Amino acid sequence: MPLRAPIRAICFDIDGTLSDSDDLAVQRLARLFKPLRLFGVQNPSKLARKAVMAAETPLNFLYTAADRHGIDDEIIRIVNFLGKLMPARPKVYRVVPGVEKALKALSPRYRLGVVSARPRASTVQFLSQTGLLGYFGNCIATAETCEHTKPSPEPLLWVAKCLGVVPEECVMVGDTTVDVLAGKAAGAQTVAVLCGFGEREELQAAGADLILPSTADLPDFLPEESG
Repeated sequence: MPLRAPIRAICFDIDGTLSDSDDLAVQRLARLFKPLRLFGVQNPSKLARKAVMAAETPLNFLYTAADRHGIDDEIIRIVNFLGKLMPARPKVYRVVPGVEKALKALSPRYRLGVVSARPRASTVQFLSQTGLLGYFGNCIATAETCEHTKPSPEPLLWVAKCLGVVPEECVMVGDTTVDVLAGKAAGAQTVAVLCGFGEREELQAAGADLILPSTADLPDFLPEESG
């Protein structure tokens, strides 16, 4: 089903949507799974992919439960504290192939924002190091921006206000069910992408208006009239 006009703004998730974090997670886990070849596992990468995809739903559930009970800020503080104790090493980020070209094509026609459940520090770090920060300005909602994070509509509503549009003129683009649910709760249209952690069946069940192979495909599926 094509998206309907008018569309004036597009909001993007980070992990699995702009950041190729799922493939990085699979690569790291596959290295840990290599010894399983001794027990007959022929393809550790395939097993790692299944494990990463299977973990997405319960992890989203746990984080949503923490957010609902008001302890997500404490979790973020613990994560940040533990991160400071780890040995300093350059953080590796990788953009989903074709995403930068897509943002370059979209930015003259639409207002762009970010709606992420990441902490603000790592969100800005990713966008800065990959050269994408300039596409979004200050309209970046993170786990610390609003009282509740996705699947609550609050972060998307905040970004819509920041961009100067109403939520119905927004498209929420993400790779998981929480992105779809947040977008629908805000009254926005939703685009689910298969380049991240979510699978087609669950994204369809969540009610995504459009499902694409990758975020990079988005410019080809937006209506001619942007509004």
